[in-house]
Amino acid sequence: MDLQEMIFLFIGGLGIFLFGIKYMGDGLQKSAGDKLRDILDRFTTNPFMGVLAGIVVTILLQTSSGTTVLTIGLVNAGFMTLRQAIGVIMGANIGTTVTAFIIGIEIKEYALPILALGTIMIFFFKNKRVNYIGQTVFGFGALFYGLKLMGDGMKPLRSLDAFQELTVSMSDIPLLGVAIGTIFTVIVQSSSATIGVLQQLFAEGAISSLDAVLPVLFGDNIGTTVTAAIAAIGASVAAKRAALTHVIFNLLGTTIFLILLPLFTVSVEWIRDTLMLEPKMTIAFAHGMFNVTNVIIQFPFIAFLALMVTKIIPGQDNVIDSKPKHLDPIFIEQSPSVAVAQAKEESIHMGEIAVKGLEETRQFLNNNQLKHAEVAYQLEDALNNLDKKITNYLVQASGSISEAESSSHSSVVDIVRDIERIGDHFENIIELIEYRITNKVQMTDKAYDDMNTMFDLTIETVSQAIDAYNNMDEELAKEVIQKEEEIDSMERKFRKKHIIRLNEGQCSGSAGIVFVDIISNLERIGDHALNIAQEVVGKKDE
Repeated sequence: MDLQEMIFLFIGGLGIFLFGIKYMGDGLQKSAGDKLRDILDRFTTNPFMGVLAGIVVTILLQTSSGTTVLTIGLVNAGFMTLRQAIGVIMGANIGTTVTAFIIGIEIKEYALPILALGTIMIFFFKNKRVNYIGQTVFGFGALFYGLKLMGDGMKPLRSLDAFQELTVSMSDIPLLGVAIGTIFTVIVQSSSATIGVLQQLFAEGAISSLDAVLPVLFGDNIGTTVTAAIAAIGASVAAKRAALTHVIFNLLGTTIFLILLPLFTVSVEWIRDTLMLEPKMTIAFAHGMFNVTNVIIQFPFIAFLALMVTKIIPGQDNVIDSKPKHLDPIFIEQSPSVAVAQAKEESIHMGEIAVKGLEETRQFLNNNQLKHAEVAYQLEDALNNLDKKITNYLVQASGSISEAESSSHSSVVDIVRDIERIGDHFENIIELIEYRITNKVQMTDKAYDDMNTMFDLTIETVSQAIDAYNNMDEELAKEVIQKEEEIDSMERKFRKKHIIRLNEGQCSGSAGIVFVDIISNLERIGDHALNIAQEVVGKKDE
């Protein structure tokens, strides 16, 4: 086998392997009903539950980096505290070991029939759930077929003197193995791929010593933190702290195990001999032991880790807490009128999130930084979540409320729906801005000035509408009604100005469509603020 064939087999196999992991993870995620955010949101009440949630989500995603990035997004939007996030990150490290155990199952001879079965389930069944399971099966087969190709490409390595010298050096200098594992994981952006290659090399006899293999294993855990660190660039203070915790956690774990390397090597050899493990499964057990032991050692120090990263990254975090604060089920039975009042308080909280989402959207419009779009999407997700929870809470309370409370009940239902629709409209605006960035649509400074003017007025109007509803302030509600008329007038005026720019050739048709759609969405947001204000005026009139 010549060098070119070796390289082609290896990189082709690696590509199919990475595709298999991604496709299998996507299929598992869809089979589970795409509830990963809910799992993290609902089951992270304390760090221990966070560890369990991290394990489950990572098994479904088939990537610890994906779980960590998702966690950073949730911290960024206020769904999760730093301590909860640390638990999830620890769990993600354990969850990612499952892939190594899957690889350790010697069924690569059946990779092609498994691929065929997955294809049949995807293309010959109309049931979505069967399609998703087929996707998982296909990804599973692709993973093993990619491993087979990589193995064929790596077989000649054991006869290369240069490679043998490198493995001897790795045995003598463990830090060299750590560096190789870190760099390779950073390049391919998948710790599972590094482990898979390592398992294949060990199985082929290209690396025969556990002393050389284990440091690479440790380095793989450092390399996987880079994705999370990149995701935290420009994110909130809490999200940066979560990413730094991931880095510190894995660096500390590697340091501890490098110090204890002779003892760890003996332990792995004893388990291999006792359980009569194949080479690939030996690596899987070593990976599992490393991550589980690392979590056990560092779990009691979660509070200390949180304090340490807070000292390293100082500053206040201004993210609004996006979880329900006021929906106590005890009031539904004991005092329905209090339950309605609690739902109103939660709707005010929801309104604050909507205002923050609008502010993030405006920042995205002006600086094109994706961090603002991501936060706004998370906040829109929070609005949908609160809409469901408040509505369900009110439905449960509706059976026992009096006729006098019925009006307040209906009012809260309507206002919650208006606030949720505000979220839909700023999400539309984000998609329009993303379209403009992707398609390099150029817009004039005058268009930006007009959009910013209308954005300022719209945010102010929505904020005042929420305040008016909170305090049942009729005068403020009337100001909102006047401002909404200004928004309508502004939209008509800016449309005319846009047509003039279009006729004079100052902007393109694509730019015009984006501009008109953005101001149209802002005008619709103003309509929802008007609905809230009219509820206040109507209640005062009653």
